[in-house]
Formats: sequence, C-alpha cells, structure tokens
Amino acid sequence: MDTRERILDAATRAMRDLGVARATTKEIAKAADCSEALLYKHFSSKEMLYNAVFRERIPVLKEASARLHANVGKGSLEENLTEYALAAVRLYKDVLPLAGGMFADPMLLDVMRASFASTGSGPHQAVLALARFLRAEQRRGRVLAEADPDAAAALLLGACFQRAFFEHLVELPDDADRFAADLVSMLAPALIV
Repeated sequence: MDTRERILDAATRAMRDLGVARATTKEIAKAADCSEALLYKHFSSKEMLYNAVFRERIPVLKEASARLHANVGKGSLEENLTEYALAAVRLYKDVLPLAGGMFADPMLLDVMRASFASTGSGPHQAVLALARFLRAEQRRGRVLAEADPDAAAALLLGACFQRAFFEHLVELPDDADRFAADLVSMLAPALIV
C-alpha cells in the first residue's frame, strides 16, 4: 500500500475513533507510521486530508443508486425503494460522526463546500438520484402521475437521515430493516400505482 493510501486509512480510523477535532495530524501520522512532514507532503492541510477522507473513504449511495436505476421498471417498486432507504440509513449512520466534525469547524466546512461546488457533488445528489428514479418509474406508469418525485425523494431520505441521527443517540424500538420497510409502506399509497 502506498503512503498516501496508508495516511488516508489512518486518518479515517482516527477521525472515527477520536472524532475530527481530536484526530490531529500528529495522531494521524503516528497511526500511519510516518512523519507529519510526510503527511503534509501528500495533503496541504488537515482540511484537505479530511476532504480526501470524506471523498475517498466514506461510502456513498452511488452503488445503491446504480442498483436502483438498473431496476427501473423491474421488480417490486416497494422492494426497490426499501433497499435504497436501508442503504441510506446505513450510510447516514456511518457519515454522521464525521459530518458533525465538519460542521464544528468553519474552515473545514468551507473546504467541503468548495469541493462539492467544484465537482458538482454533495449530499443532495442522493435526493436527486432518487427523484430521477421516481420520474423514470412515473413515465412507465408505476408511480402515480400526480406524485411529486422531488418531494417524495426528500421525504424518504430526510426520514432516513433522521433515523440515523436518532440511532446515534438512543436505542430505537425497531431495527433499520423494519424502519425502511415501514417508511416505504407509509409512502406507497401516495406514490405507487
């Protein structure tokens, strides 16, 4: 494994284990078995290292979105949406501790905003991808013509984000699988033909 990859792995572990604020470059370099100077040779600042961790090491919904879009017109719409909702809950639960550190650090937040703007990426892409899927299903007559795909996508993923947030704070009475199925079941009458 090359040095940059080793640093990214160590930074990811340190940020998850210690929190973003306590994962100093000194701690990260120690965990990567390199000097801080070598760390800075690969990343110009802690903010740029965090940006690289977030972009390269944190799972995104790209794979779940690809599976969802591959299933346009296929299978049960409720099952397809439930699988996507469950993937979203799991992703959000994984990302929240790191995202919290981003919001606590204005410089880091600026770096992430600039990165999202320059690449046309960001957390809103999951909502847009789900809305595109729902529009495609609407064109096939599987989603009600009067349904609003953008609102449905925002509702579904907003609820998934809230679920993940709550899972970090309290023990919930049901598991995430049940939650995803129940959520889609509640939305189905307003969405699915």
